[in-house]
Amino acid sequence: MLVLDHLVIAAETLEAGIAHVSDRLGVEMTPGGKHPAMGTHNALVALGPGTYLEVIAVDPAAPSPEAPRWFRLDRFSGPPRLVSWVCRTDDLDEMLRHAPPDAGRPLPLARGDLAWRMAVNPLGEMPFDGAYPMLIEWETARHPADELPHLGLELQRLEVRHPDAGALRVALDGLLSDPRVEIAMGPFALVAEIETPRGTRSLT
Repeated sequence: MLVLDHLVIAAETLEAGIAHVSDRLGVEMTPGGKHPAMGTHNALVALGPGTYLEVIAVDPAAPSPEAPRWFRLDRFSGPPRLVSWVCRTDDLDEMLRHAPPDAGRPLPLARGDLAWRMAVNPLGEMPFDGAYPMLIEWETARHPADELPHLGLELQRLEVRHPDAGALRVALDGLLSDPRVEIAMGPFALVAEIETPRGTRSLT
């Protein structure tokens, strides 16, 4: 089964993404680290047990990777925004047998003492324009969200909008087990409702 693991905000620079989250949610993010295989770096903030928000951007100090970067970062422009959601599974290979063909192939990754496998499309694309989740399998016992300071944020709902919402529901039928996720018809968008110390805020 799939459970919502984290949300991904892309930004032209990591600093811009962090400022965007601070402005919307009123909290400071924790520096994450670098992804040498992708030439990216990130920052994180917990959204409750087992869930977090990630801001990711091209790392200007890193050499360009051989393949396109994930989350379409090579072509990203404009203000920071939600571009993807990531679901975890205990069996990535099995989940990929049920996923759309462009969901990607398992890529082993590590950062510090964290290790995981993630399905990454070699062309940098995402199924359903990002409305279908990226898939991850953690290979370490601890989860990043449990190591982050808890600042009073909790994800209440994620609305996933797509013009072909019916096909998206079919693609996730029997796989997704998370009542926070709702699939809706409309132009592609991800809308997260997050409880904060200042009340409920939305991220798009």
